[in-house]
Amino acid sequence: QLQLVESGGGLVQPGGSLRLSCAASGFTLDYYAIGWFRQAPGKEREGVSCISSSGGSTNYADSVKGRFTISRDNAKNTVYLQMNSLKPEDTAIYYCAARTVCSVWPSSYGYWGQGTQVTVSS
Repeated sequence: QLQLVESGGGLVQPGGSLRLSCAASGFTLDYYAIGWFRQAPGKEREGVSCISSSGGSTNYADSVKGRFTISRDNAKNTVYLQMNSLKPEDTAIYYCAARTVCSVWPSSYGYWGQGTQVTVSS
């Protein structure tokens, strides 16, 4: 069974940090680009970041550039999203998703995790 599982979410104060993980089971991530998306209550799902299958190419939404870093460890079959200088507006459910190449369109991704909640609040 092909699965993506996110972890690492939680409650953090503004200015704090979290590291999200996206682990794959049932398939290898080596051939997949991984995108991170987030969805806040009442809002559409939006792209946060994406990393190519080799890790050689990354991209970020303007709202997180300079604060978030995406990386991958193919030996561990895991992709990470390091989130620093968190703001209340980063509060959302964060999802990872896999497809062959990065895309900004959530509907183009074939595999999704169940999501992990990130809450930034004092």
